[in-house]
Amino acid sequence: MALPSTIHKADLNVADMDRHYYADHSLTLARHPSETEERMMVRLLAFALHAHERLEFGRGISTTDEPDLWQRDLTGRIELWIEVGQPDERRLRKAFGQSERVVVYAYGGRSVDLWWGKIERELARYDNLEVVALSAETTEALAAMSRRTMQLQAMVQDGEVWLGNGDARIAIERTWLMRGRVAE
Repeated sequence: MALPSTIHKADLNVADMDRHYYADHSLTLARHPSETEERMMVRLLAFALHAHERLEFGRGISTTDEPDLWQRDLTGRIELWIEVGQPDERRLRKAFGQSERVVVYAYGGRSVDLWWGKIERELARYDNLEVVALSAETTEALAAMSRRTMQLQAMVQDGEVWLGNGDARIAIERTWLMRGRVAE
């Protein structure tokens, strides 16, 4: 018998001064039994960084035909495909063919460098790809913020990102491994 997903609720306040986007989002995150809190919180961070009224979570880690997050236009066409972790090249090629823009939030410390070293050359031709590496310190701090019910505030200004929960506030350390064309 399969273990059920753990449900997390997050009230997320986003103040993104760079994009002039200010909104509150009530989110429900289903954490698959094989998903770590770190990965779930990276998904939540990705939502905060790309927050939009049509941005939504995919069906989950066990679903291979959907991204972790995606934004579709009113006709159903995929505008933004977001992957979390270290997806394989085949999965990313599928994303390129189905969406206007693809963003990867890679995490995992040193393994990110190894993963990127293997696929960087193959992905260099895609101008709709952005790859962002998150520091181990950032993702560990995000995991420490995880609760079943969360009140979070995300602030973006001049490229700097902060995430807080009332008790703690962390600066999000990001390194761009690849910058595609910006479509926001």
